[in-house]
Amino acid sequence: MRISGITIPDKKQLSIGLTVVYGVGRTTAQKVLIAAKVSPEAKPSDLSVEQENDIRRLIEGSTIEGNLKREVASNIKRLKDIKAYRGVRHMRRLPVNGQRTKTNSRTVRGNVRNTMGSGRRKESKT
Repeated sequence: MRISGITIPDKKQLSIGLTVVYGVGRTTAQKVLIAAKVSPEAKPSDLSVEQENDIRRLIEGSTIEGNLKREVASNIKRLKDIKAYRGVRHMRRLPVNGQRTKTNSRTVRGNVRNTMGSGRRKESKT
């Protein structure tokens, strides 16, 4: 089963397998399956053609994949252009949502370790 160019894994339950599509999480997948009258535990290989088309129609009706990525990028660009606080945080590659930065901001900044022992090289014994 393919939805907007993404292959849904055949071995996983539909409620989990639909989350491979960018913009579809567990909650959205559950809502789509309820609306399409399909069991969340069903596998993609068990579906009829009509059920597949219903799921595809419901998911493609919302903003997913490329359109959603473009929308998010344009929102971030707008914040940067107007020099909003969140935009400045994005520009400086720092956490945006109020997290602490003295420690624990490795995800955004990358694995940068500026402690005293991190740059030292062990002396070789000759």
